[in-house]
Amino acid sequence: MVRLIRRFEERAIELVRGGDIVGGIHPYLGEEAVAAGVCAALRPDDVIASTHRGHGHVLAKGADPARLLAELAGRTTGLNQGRGGSMHAADFGIGILGANAMVGANAPIMVGAAWAMRQRGEDRVAVSFFGDGAVNQGVLLEALNLASLWRAPVLFVCENNGWATGSAVAGSITGRAEAFDIEASIVDGQDPELVHAAASAAVEAARAGGGPRLLECRTHRFDAHHTFEHSVRLRYRDEDQLAVERSRDPVEIQGARLDAGTRRRVDDEIEALLAEAVDFALASPHPDPATALDFLYAGGR
Repeated sequence: MVRLIRRFEERAIELVRGGDIVGGIHPYLGEEAVAAGVCAALRPDDVIASTHRGHGHVLAKGADPARLLAELAGRTTGLNQGRGGSMHAADFGIGILGANAMVGANAPIMVGAAWAMRQRGEDRVAVSFFGDGAVNQGVLLEALNLASLWRAPVLFVCENNGWATGSAVAGSITGRAEAFDIEASIVDGQDPELVHAAASAAVEAARAGGGPRLLECRTHRFDAHHTFEHSVRLRYRDEDQLAVERSRDPVEIQGARLDAGTRRRVDDEIEALLAEAVDFALASPHPDPATALDFLYAGGR
């Protein structure tokens, strides 16, 4: 999965540069172990919500790469008929309640989803992904408070890559959860197996009625905050430090656990899958402008 996410993002960046994906994307390069490790710990009926940097979560939860790529390209065959785009992809059928471009905004949604599932007597778990830039957002803190009070089966996953756009993170992230009596832990977010082990323990505790958990995944963003930076060349990160971070590549860490033949076969299968996904997306039609107001209201226009 880490290899699939990596190559999907690289192909998406190529389509941004070629003008086929308008508006750019927020690359997930370097953080693949978090999505892969957490989503591998979930059951198919568990639910997640994602962020503006959400392609990895959507893929790891099981979305069709071709339909996701078509969504990014604004085509009618996309997950949301080309209307959600990069930052709002959703697939309710497999438990993806949507990416959300507003920082920290999916947290209360997932607390509500977790509470509703528990009220129905279900043992499903909800996962809220967010970045370190969300930890001072009032809506996230309020969500932590409600989750604690309701003992909601929700896992809060903070992808701490050290940067909120171009500002360095400060303060204790786990401490914010502990202030609401939520058990929190820190894990190496570059190793898929370590993330999977920590997420599995947290998910099963929540599923068993132990209340919410928070997992801080210490990870690294290898690329720009947004592909916009590829042209403006912002200088807020130290290149030497970035080189050190790149030395712990989750794709290489996981790939080293495979024998050479297996790794080559997996790589070839992913290349073929994504070549078909690109062809599918680019061959798909754009929405008819006459339908621009469709789907805005539950009862029609």
